[in-house]
Amino acid sequence: MRNRDVSFWLFLTPVIVSLSLVVIIPLLIGLYYSFTDWNGLTYNQFVGLDHYIRLFQDARFTSSIWFTFRFSFVTVIMLNVIGLGLALLVTRKFKSSNLLRTIFFMPNLIGGLILGFIWQFIFISVFADIGHSLGIPGLTGWLSTPGTGFWGLVILTCWQMGGYIMIIYIAYLQSIPNELLEAAEVDGANAFQRFRNVTFPLVAPAFTISMFLTLSTSFKIYDQNLSLTNGGPFNSTEMVAMNIVNTAFTSNQMAYGQAKAIIFFIIVAAIAVTQVYYNKKREVDL
Repeated sequence: MRNRDVSFWLFLTPVIVSLSLVVIIPLLIGLYYSFTDWNGLTYNQFVGLDHYIRLFQDARFTSSIWFTFRFSFVTVIMLNVIGLGLALLVTRKFKSSNLLRTIFFMPNLIGGLILGFIWQFIFISVFADIGHSLGIPGLTGWLSTPGTGFWGLVILTCWQMGGYIMIIYIAYLQSIPNELLEAAEVDGANAFQRFRNVTFPLVAPAFTISMFLTLSTSFKIYDQNLSLTNGGPFNSTEMVAMNIVNTAFTSNQMAYGQAKAIIFFIIVAAIAVTQVYYNKKREVDL
């Protein structure tokens, strides 16, 4: 750091200022307000840890945390499996591979609110028509139960982000030297052995990046949750981000909502840092 010249700091200053104004300062101000009775405009007194004690006794908030954990766990696994599977498919040499890449990536370009309303129509109307036609009662009444609402959110998220994660895996798959795969094939390794012992270790950094992105995204989902289920039925599919927004803006409990946001930030940061550390360690082992 001592050898950095003036030009280095001049180029770095806009980034530091932007990061401070957009992230660091609002975070510190929000932390300060979480210890007060702030109503969005003013505050009259400090309440200490009252909001934090209250939120751990809030059954609706703890339920949303548990739902978000379950959703994130399932989504992270499915997204990485789907993304890697699609990447392996489109990196094979055939004429329509570029077209398939475009098709798989296109859902990521559609906004979450629009996707939510599209899939809401599919789950409610299309699934119901198919269920009535084929005599499958399980396809009717989707999004009307906690179980189907959960899987509806999972399907929507995987459909939207699968192509994006695919692009990350493609970048690493294309960087694998063909000589290694050919050598493994000459040595008698079958397709599964080549993938397990050659391909997978070399795409481990992509797994770290993809898992971080899918983990942080699945925890912070709001717009898809809003447009698909709106937390229903009876708040059973309400995720943490929606719970915080409803607390702050619907119930007008700004300070209490800010306290929830601080706890949410700590949880997501701790999980993300732990995941990156563990995956980086695994990369070395591989």
